[in-house]
Amino acid sequence: MSRSESESESSSSLENKSCEIIKGINGLDKIILREIHGTTVEVYLYGAHVTSWKNDQGEELLFVSSKAVFKPPKAIRGGIPICFPQFSNLGSLEAHGFARCRLWSIDPDPPAFPPNVTNRAYVDLLLKPTEEDLKIWPHSFEYRLRVTLGPGGDLMLTSRVRNTNTDGKPFTFTFAYHTYFSVSDISEVRVEGLETLDYLDNLKNRERNTEQGDAITFESEIDKIYLSTPSKIAILDHEKKRTFVIRKDGLPDAVVWNPWDKKAKAMADFGDEEYKHMLCVEAAAIEKPITLKPGEEWKVRQELSAVPSSYCSGQLDPNKVLKGS
Repeated sequence: MSRSESESESSSSLENKSCEIIKGINGLDKIILREIHGTTVEVYLYGAHVTSWKNDQGEELLFVSSKAVFKPPKAIRGGIPICFPQFSNLGSLEAHGFARCRLWSIDPDPPAFPPNVTNRAYVDLLLKPTEEDLKIWPHSFEYRLRVTLGPGGDLMLTSRVRNTNTDGKPFTFTFAYHTYFSVSDISEVRVEGLETLDYLDNLKNRERNTEQGDAITFESEIDKIYLSTPSKIAILDHEKKRTFVIRKDGLPDAVVWNPWDKKAKAMADFGDEEYKHMLCVEAAAIEKPITLKPGEEWKVRQELSAVPSSYCSGQLDPNKVLKGS
């Protein structure tokens, strides 16, 4: 899509100064959302890929590799890739599906916000299958993604997937928001909210185990799918005294991934030492695939916030993080 085409389709989404479309790396179109206090988000139309989320101090909250390739058909390494219609490489499709490697469009007919929701910068994006997509995954669908930057700097992604098959056939898929968080040092990070839960270990052929201990800390490669997870998960960065809070609706699983040193060196689009400064915690639907009949719609969301935090007997300060919705 050219810039002029993008702008002509953007009438409802890009009318205000809080949202604009410009050229990004390698001439790819990207959308910039701005919140009144200075928070910003950048979203590439290629992959509907969020590549930046900065707080009101200008600090980058997401990790994107210095070696990321911003050139189709390669997926962008970092930010928030969308894994659809397949998570991982266990199915017939390319790893993590094709949505993150397709050019999305500005949605010409986006769903409306509730009347009481104001002061938000947002953009609505749309993906429909191409003829080539239908050859590798023979299902017609509409995937609508709303990226919203709230007045407090929170970042929300709302996904709507509709089965538009005309042959009466349902389809099944798995999904994840493959979020890469920027952290000071992976050895100084702990994840809370997943303790005592069952998980599938991707490093051991998805062997099922139960998490032990009070929180997840990191000393080696990890690639686990946690099951029946709570609606809220916290990532505490001790050095930065910052906590990321992930709130999710309709996504029962959570993936925790860090490649560590050997796998980092094996990835061409990832710096050898960059594993120390990133952590993926991904809201997902993997263990029990989603099935949609024709005309049915699946709606989920993920909301991210970054708040000050401190240790309190080894736990998150409940007054700052754990209370509230």
